[in-house]
Amino acid sequence: MDQASEFVPDPPQGRVFTAGRAVRGPDVTLDGRLRLDALARYLQEAAEGDLAEAGWRAEYDWIVRKCAVTVAAWPRLGQRLEVRTFCSAVGPRWAERTTTLGSAAGDLVQATAVWAAVAAGSGRPCPLGADFYRVYGPSAAGRSVSVRLSHPRPAEPSAGDPWPLRATDFDASGHVNNAIYWAAVEDAVAGLGWLPATAEIEYRRPALAGCKPRLLQHREPGQARVWLLNGSSPLASAMLGR
Repeated sequence: MDQASEFVPDPPQGRVFTAGRAVRGPDVTLDGRLRLDALARYLQEAAEGDLAEAGWRAEYDWIVRKCAVTVAAWPRLGQRLEVRTFCSAVGPRWAERTTTLGSAAGDLVQATAVWAAVAAGSGRPCPLGADFYRVYGPSAAGRSVSVRLSHPRPAEPSAGDPWPLRATDFDASGHVNNAIYWAAVEDAVAGLGWLPATAEIEYRRPALAGCKPRLLQHREPGQARVWLLNGSSPLASAMLGR
């Protein structure tokens, strides 16, 4: 089945933020394919652009809990993209954002990410508030989403290869930016011999300065599981399907 036929359509009402961008050299692999970590940055930038255009001034921050990506065709170097994003579901303290990357030939990639609202000072979950539902509720149209994580833990949590962090991997919050976890998944993709049509990542705990991550992989025909570990504790996990 054509993966694009499974994409969620843009909502008939409510906010849909649209931006254009081109796939540039720093964002691609040796053969010109858009990397997953670059895709994650595209998603972040679209979300930030949407909030800025909406005049959003919430007193809380957002942390991503999970993100699922479906690929009909991988964007390529030099390709011009239309990036469309909207709030597709809500929960008491979190919301789902659906983002589609399209081209002149049709939609290529769609990602759904669940973001939790956390208090800026304490980092504790907090309600979305009436203003959020006023701005973003119409596009969600009453749909709800769970923040529950479901990926299994690794059978051998002490295994894996060192995956050192760099100073440039940390953002203003002092955490490793979520796109960096996708860079670890890209390292796993490089050894598969096939490109994933689906990729799902779950973020379990922040990677902070001083942690020493390890990358652990488990491969089977047409699928792969990836964990980024600190000690025996998963920082993030990913599931890839052909």
